[in-house]
Amino acid sequence: MIQREIVTSRANPLVKRMRALRADSARSGLTVLEGFKLAEEALAAGVAIVECAMTPEALDGSRASLAVLLAKSGAAVRVLAPDVLASVSEAESTQGMLAIARRPVFDEEQIFRGTPLLVVGVAIQNPGNVGALLRAAEAAGATGAYFTEHSADPMSWKALRGSMGSAFRVPHVTGLRAADALARLAARGVTAIAAVSSHGDRYDSADLTRPVAFLLGNEGAGLPAEVEARADRRVAIPMTPPVESLNVAVAAGILLFEAARQRRR
Repeated sequence: MIQREIVTSRANPLVKRMRALRADSARSGLTVLEGFKLAEEALAAGVAIVECAMTPEALDGSRASLAVLLAKSGAAVRVLAPDVLASVSEAESTQGMLAIARRPVFDEEQIFRGTPLLVVGVAIQNPGNVGALLRAAEAAGATGAYFTEHSADPMSWKALRGSMGSAFRVPHVTGLRAADALARLAARGVTAIAAVSSHGDRYDSADLTRPVAFLLGNEGAGLPAEVEARADRRVAIPMTPPVESLNVAVAAGILLFEAARQRRR
């Protein structure tokens, strides 16, 4: 249903709910989506959108059909004054649309379908990097991802913006201890390969046609020593001095696409 009465108060219950979810959504089972593209990606992936807020201009403009589609899917569509919607938005320039969606829940077994190709993000704290990593994983055909405790939430606004919808489609599990993630890999016969900046084999010398998982560490500290020690193998990406390291999502992309190349061959 589309409710066309314009909300002009920042104390409106919907505005309060969105603001609360911005502060802490991980335990609620819900998340806030910013912008039309993410809402469209969520709907296409089968993610349930329960509430939506649009400015009058957005509702009556070129995105009117999206509002109708959302309403038909069961979402309650409300109209917010532009300044009220902007007070909730985290974007520098809002598109005029916010939505509350149910966070997707993935069957962990999906991660290990076929010949598994995984990424394991160990305490990756930058949400943009988490999103970009999921985007690279989907582009390269990875089967899924683990994100250990102390990693950024893949369903946070910045992570969703970085993944461009991949977070809705790539099966992933969050909040595990690193040791537990490694144990789950070992139980399924998946080779754990630590990505290191030095003292590792060339990344393209490893056999990546078998079930493998790339272990990727924190942006500043890299992989914890105890995680690196438990890996089955260590690989490094050769770099021209004085560069010593790469952004974690860039490194993941190189490794994942090398695996994809080998598997095509």
